[in-house]
Amino acid sequence: MRSFEINGLQVLEHDALAPLAAPGACASGSYLWISLTREEFKGQLDTVQDVLQSLCGTQLVDLHVLDLLNEQLPSHYDYTSIYDVLVFRRLATNQGSPGGVSPAPPANPVAGPEGPLLLKRIDTRPVGFAVFDRVLLSVHPEDGAVRDAYAAKLLAAGAPGTGAAPSGDGRPAGTRLPTGPADLMLRLVNQIVDGYLDLRREMTRQIDHWQGELIDVKSRFSNWGALMQARQSLHQLDEICEDQRGALQDWIDALETLPMPEDPAERRERELVMIRSRDVHEHIERVVHHVRRLEQNAETAVQMHFSVQSHRTNDIMRVLTALTAVFLPLNLIAGIFGMNFEFIPLVHKADGFWIAMGAMGVIAVVLIVVFWRKRYLARTAR
Repeated sequence: MRSFEINGLQVLEHDALAPLAAPGACASGSYLWISLTREEFKGQLDTVQDVLQSLCGTQLVDLHVLDLLNEQLPSHYDYTSIYDVLVFRRLATNQGSPGGVSPAPPANPVAGPEGPLLLKRIDTRPVGFAVFDRVLLSVHPEDGAVRDAYAAKLLAAGAPGTGAAPSGDGRPAGTRLPTGPADLMLRLVNQIVDGYLDLRREMTRQIDHWQGELIDVKSRFSNWGALMQARQSLHQLDEICEDQRGALQDWIDALETLPMPEDPAERRERELVMIRSRDVHEHIERVVHHVRRLEQNAETAVQMHFSVQSHRTNDIMRVLTALTAVFLPLNLIAGIFGMNFEFIPLVHKADGFWIAMGAMGVIAVVLIVVFWRKRYLARTAR
């Protein structure tokens, strides 16, 4: 469990959650970020509800508590008159890397007999957010990779001596601290989406591997099971990103229906949240577009594989047909001289054999020249 008190100038991390439920524990003008894993949220639910009741005057609805605890829930958005709930699925952490993205492979990865492994299984974990006016509650998987990665940035931005001179609205100019719980939630979501964007390079490299294997005429591709698993994983990733896009679009639609604040500072803050929301939505669009393009590339590679194999088969059949046509007249001559007649021209002549062989050679050469000029025996450019 980690909890942070954030204002426009600094970030303060609290060691315990229970003291925050006391009246006046959170200073005016500040807001809290309470981040827990699912097990911690389940074990400290009563304390969390007390903090929300003290700071926001309400508690989480039971159904929303179940949503935040559900590890199988897809990305979705829900709301009440006081708070919003957003569930967003991130990539599962691989080898302890922040954000759930495995380290980038070498420039020329060596694929095993089963081919690349990344696309065989896309694993994700849900991250839940409850956004109040003064509290952001986030529920993470057990590793807490997204939370810890962003908390380090947050503490660095809010460290003493890093702030610039205050601007006209009271916030330091050029500050990188979130302006409120909604802004903080969008920054965390943006970090999750960036994990999918970073995944594109690895996915593209491995789809290129499949394309090379499928199009290479010298390879005998037989790993169709692994290819089908890769295509299914891409389809699964497409569905995950579609759910993400739908959830964030619902969040944007809900923001647009709210009345615009009259206070200039609050209006400016709402505009910044809308801009960041549209930016995150555009990032998700890029991921969806890239995944669909990879699906099309995989499908195109399969079609090109069969087209190349069909073209190769046609070349072989064309050469065999031409060679058969060359030997047909030779077989005819050999059949004629193999008849059991006593009187056949050239049979009783001393040079009859060489005359017949010469005629057969001339016929074969003429036919080969004719077929070569017609490109029946030409090598197809690769």
